[in-house]
Amino acid sequence: MHIPSNLTEFLYWVKERTEKLWSVDDENCPKGFYGAKWQGLSEEQIDQVEKKYKISFIPEHKEFLKILHAIDKKEIVEYEYDGELITEERDFFYNWLADEKEVEEIIKGSYNWMKHDVNEKSQVWLNSWGIKSASLEKRIEVFEEWFSHVPALLPLTGLRYIVSDENLKWKPIISMGSSDIIVMGWDFRTYLLNEIGNHLNIHIEVFDEEDQMFYPQLIDEVKYIFDENFKYDETKDIPYLKERILYWSCGWRSFGLNYYSENASIHPIVKTYIAEEEK
Repeated sequence: MHIPSNLTEFLYWVKERTEKLWSVDDENCPKGFYGAKWQGLSEEQIDQVEKKYKISFIPEHKEFLKILHAIDKKEIVEYEYDGELITEERDFFYNWLADEKEVEEIIKGSYNWMKHDVNEKSQVWLNSWGIKSASLEKRIEVFEEWFSHVPALLPLTGLRYIVSDENLKWKPIISMGSSDIIVMGWDFRTYLLNEIGNHLNIHIEVFDEEDQMFYPQLIDEVKYIFDENFKYDETKDIPYLKERILYWSCGWRSFGLNYYSENASIHPIVKTYIAEEEK
């Protein structure tokens, strides 16, 4: 298998590969995707979206929107809740033309979730914020000044955002669950392989002798792409947000860093940073 490194070629590769999988109604086609097609946006439509939401897409994001953007069907998700099987329809990727409510909510979500984490019940307080005030009003004031410098975060699907800053060398896509933030890929290519790998047939079945079962394993080419994309590079940065990502140990690997020693058999209990309360 050859996975194109050029972004445009790669996006067309994704389009062809996924639509081929979705064209056959069998066990390999995920629920809700049979017959699905990608719906790209025109330059004019992209301009209209930017004006409507008062945002600006970076070139890589525009290329994604032109070729992929969203599909013409909803993903069907099934899960069990209180012993009952629940079936829901969800967006695969947000449709900027049709999902106005969802898009607006998720854009506001990045601000609301991080703001919530500086309230009186949370222990999130960054070193760069200085002394932690006993006053909630002052803590919010500090947070809002900080957030005003965070690059624009534009939604893709679920809680995934692209860091929309054209000046960055890398073009990271992040996953944000409240204050827990990780990088899903430092470019669109790695991100999409990570996000929709189940739709791209990039796994092989490997037999586990101990469990006597077959398990899916990424092909070597994809493993190499991931290893290269997530290895340490001092040029990797997300202004202001980097400190927030590194606040939790789970975010360190996003930058190719190790929170614990590679050979450590016991992970130490480390207190999260709490600045001294203002007297």
